[in-house]
Amino acid sequence: MRRKIVAGNWKMNNDLSETEALLNDLIEQVPNTDVSVMVAPTFVNLFQAFNVLKGHNIEVIAQNMHQEANGAYTGEVSASMLQSVGVNTVILGHSERRAYFGETDEILAKKVDTALANELQIVFCFGEELEDRKAGNHFSVVENQLKNALFHLEAAHWKNIILAYEPVWAIGTGETASPEQAQEMHAFIRKTISEKFGQDVANELSILYGGSVKPANAAEIFAKADVDGGLIGGASLKAADFVAIINAF
Repeated sequence: MRRKIVAGNWKMNNDLSETEALLNDLIEQVPNTDVSVMVAPTFVNLFQAFNVLKGHNIEVIAQNMHQEANGAYTGEVSASMLQSVGVNTVILGHSERRAYFGETDEILAKKVDTALANELQIVFCFGEELEDRKAGNHFSVVENQLKNALFHLEAAHWKNIILAYEPVWAIGTGETASPEQAQEMHAFIRKTISEKFGQDVANELSILYGGSVKPANAAEIFAKADVDGGLIGGASLKAADFVAIINAF
């Protein structure tokens, strides 16, 4: 049985007091559930979030990390630094990191290797832009992103990887891939992984959808056979909306 996961990516939002307030709201409202619930606050609030959530069924995860263990990389954060504040899962490859900070598949492959070497779990993001979909290239774009960053791995590594498909044209735009479009791509992703790493790896792999998931559409998206949850942006900043999405399974 694949893990059902709802992860909230808070991006560059919420100062310390706002973070504490939202976390306390989530503690009160998140139900006892078999859904794995994750939140990704900004770096400066990770340790406080870890302390606030101790003993609760919500995991604190990081939005990014550097590929090197240490060194002269001003403003960057390493895998061991994340672990030292209680973080054991990291988001890598988010479309905003690719678009605004120049992260390439080559860089992401190195980040993946570093995370795995440090026994971190990875939420690996990928997806096509609007022009790719309009041109009918969305399957090849997604396949290449997966191959370039992840196909050098061994099958055993996949137990520490969660995939998050995010059609870039549906992030922060209010647009959402239809449940049918999401299922079509998720099935393609699972087939692609199966062909390289085997059916067992593919069957056990959780694949999340990320792209304007809201309480109104979450249940229909999550009902699809190959959609195992969501990587939630804006809706994760409101406790009631985030909890409604968790409850959509």
